[in-house]
Amino acid sequence: MFTGIVTDMGEVLALEQRGDLRARIGTGYDVAGIDIGASIACDGVCLTVIALGREPRNWFDVEISAESVAKTNIGAWTPGKRLNLERALKVGDELGGHIVSGHVDGVAEVVGLRPEGDSLRVTFRAPEALARFIAPKGSVALNGTSLTVNEVEGRDFGINFIPHTRQVTTWGEVALGQQINLEVDTMARYVARLREFG
Repeated sequence: MFTGIVTDMGEVLALEQRGDLRARIGTGYDVAGIDIGASIACDGVCLTVIALGREPRNWFDVEISAESVAKTNIGAWTPGKRLNLERALKVGDELGGHIVSGHVDGVAEVVGLRPEGDSLRVTFRAPEALARFIAPKGSVALNGTSLTVNEVEGRDFGINFIPHTRQVTTWGEVALGQQINLEVDTMARYVARLREFG
């Protein structure tokens, strides 16, 4: 489990297809404190660490199944791409965002960018099947970042990014047309499911 509070910006160092896709990700984390088998959310996708190293900088390797590539934006990763990283939640950690599983539901598209004071209002278009789970003032995880929805109109929803968020995550690089990993709020999913039987 994760909180959607990004704690490092990593970088894709290498990609290799070996049956599954293997990625090497550069990190600011101290790899001495990461165990083989640990879970790290990479742009919101929960991935398992299979190797670690320190040269030429701290890095960890992950294997990514074809299913994960198909359901996320990982197919567009290239060396040099920066990623939002978060280590798994530990008992006693502060829950600053919302409960995030790291199981991406689908891919949203950036369809609008508008400055609002020092902030940036970004409009996303959700896949049809996921739009019903997104509500004003509800939570979503986008590329692994816990965010509050400002408004919803059909499949489109808006998020306000304050300067701090854009500085400490990859949201400072957001552009029109980008494909973004979307995980809807677990509570919204259960409420919608219960209504089907109500």
